Amino acid sequence: MSKSNLNIKLFSDGADLDGIKAMAENDWIHGFTTNPTLMRKAGVVDYKAFACEVLKVVQDRPVSFEVFADDFDDMKHQALEIASWGKNVFVKIPVMNTQNQFSGSLIRELAKCRVQLNITAVMTAEQISAIVECLQDETSAIISVFAGRIADTGVDPIPIMREAIVAMQKKPKAELLWASPRELLNIVQANDIGCHIITATSDILKKLSLLGKDHHEYSLETVKMFYDDALSAGFTIPDARQRKSA
Repeated sequence: MSKSNLNIKLFSDGADLDGIKAMAENDWIHGFTTNPTLMRKAGVVDYKAFACEVLKVVQDRPVSFEVFADDFDDMKHQALEIASWGKNVFVKIPVMNTQNQFSGSLIRELAKCRVQLNITAVMTAEQISAIVECLQDETSAIISVFAGRIADTGVDPIPIMREAIVAMQKKPKAELLWASPRELLNIVQANDIGCHIITATSDILKKLSLLGKDHHEYSLETVKMFYDDALSAGFTIPDARQRKSA
């Protein structure tokens, strides 16, 4: 398999503006995602200013920006404001607020207003089914299932992702996104089960050149790396044969 054989759409996940600019130069990147945590780590202090800079760079592909209010009325106002920043903007709505209240009524209202949505932090089949019931047939939407976090708990996320694909068939403009991948294999897994999108950080996307690499060749390269690094470090081990002869 190679990058050209993938049917899944690759999104770049991050909040480093230079990194986004670099990824935007690749036509195999089909969209961009970010979130408040990534933005904070990247040192973003002005949310809207950062978003507008991103949208100057990315004008022809979807970009997801997340609300950060906890009250649903405040979330709605933030969502409408974020949606106004560009036609390619998807507004990320968490599946629930911090009070464990499902965001269904807000999702339904925004979808009716034709706001393109990215429902995020989803991890259960029950959540997926409930979200699907709130979406509109004519409004584009993404459901971001955090498969990587599910796997972090020791549970295989693939059965949940398969269930999601089936549940989402009734909404023709809804797409399933595999979120929080941990390794390149996750891209292959997401592609093989028919997931629509996977979003990944640059460190994973940079490994795409390894797809289809010959394992024997890779083994030899690894041996050479260990050998060269040992020489560069100047490592030595006393020769036991010399001690015996002495």
